[in-house]
Amino acid sequence: MSVKKKIQVEKVTDPIKLEEVFAIRTQVFVIEQQCIPELEKGFEDESVHFLATVDRAPAGASRWRETTQGYKLERICVLPEFRGLGIGKGLVEAMLQDLPSDAGYIYLHAQVQATGLYENFGFVKVGSPFGEAGIMHCKMEKNVIADDQIN
Repeated sequence: MSVKKKIQVEKVTDPIKLEEVFAIRTQVFVIEQQCIPELEKGFEDESVHFLATVDRAPAGASRWRETTQGYKLERICVLPEFRGLGIGKGLVEAMLQDLPSDAGYIYLHAQVQATGLYENFGFVKVGSPFGEAGIMHCKMEKNVIADDQIN
């Protein structure tokens, strides 16, 4: 009999919770995926950070930030032992709900194997796959204004 796990995603600004966010990102991107540590950090002060927990244990992290192009979702990751529980979906939902109501252009650089997650939220691939931090990515975008005009 499986026990239902309590998954929670929250926006974090508290330094202790931010350290949990950074520890998850280090574990997934630097240790597991062997990204260069210097490439993983950056834009922290101008980003809005999220922490996902499972039964209060840190499990996933993400952030969004405003760029000159629009709003970029970034650093979406889940620790291996918590994958398959819907945490990535929860992180994306939380970020999209948190964006300003006038966010007209939202984009991200998705690792190729994760594009399906973002397609479920209406993101579409743009251009050809490219290497970033030694991993193949696809640029994906979601034009919220265009989506609203269709309905």
